[in-house]
Amino acid sequence: MDIYMPTSTTVRHNRITMTFAGTVLDLLRKKEVHVLQEECALVYYGKKEVFNGFKLVDAANIDDVMNFTENIITELEYVRPDFLLFKDNLYVENNKQTRTAGQPDLIVEVWSESNLKNDRAFLQNLYATSEVTEHWYIEQDSNSVQCYMGKERLPEQNLADILVTRKGFEFDLRYLAI
Repeated sequence: MDIYMPTSTTVRHNRITMTFAGTVLDLLRKKEVHVLQEECALVYYGKKEVFNGFKLVDAANIDDVMNFTENIITELEYVRPDFLLFKDNLYVENNKQTRTAGQPDLIVEVWSESNLKNDRAFLQNLYATSEVTEHWYIEQDSNSVQCYMGKERLPEQNLADILVTRKGFEFDLRYLAI
């Protein structure tokens, strides 16, 4: 498993996304999870412009994986979340490992002022199309972590505490708290 650390908008943004990957390093070494950060696009069906006409690809429903990874995956629309974690949920990648299809166990977005409100709304609606995907949103200039599982709003978490997913993954970002 490779972890690629991209250059993002600010130092704080980079620290938050790198810390997520670092906290699952043992699981990565054991190949128990698959982690992606911005270097690999997450594909979806539909078009962004068609409100609610889009959804994350469920890799379990792909009949011909070879055809999908060689021909279809590169034609689909995509987003680049700040952090993706697959453990229990299936995923497939194209041969160049530049695009991934699936419903991640966890998606994290770190919002900054440059994220437009309609882009934020689109991403939240897209990630909510998967009932098995937990998705978190961290305001770059606060400690607030908004948490969802599919469309269900979960209790808010705080960077001043250890962050915990519904599946029990823990992320200690307390040193990044403002």
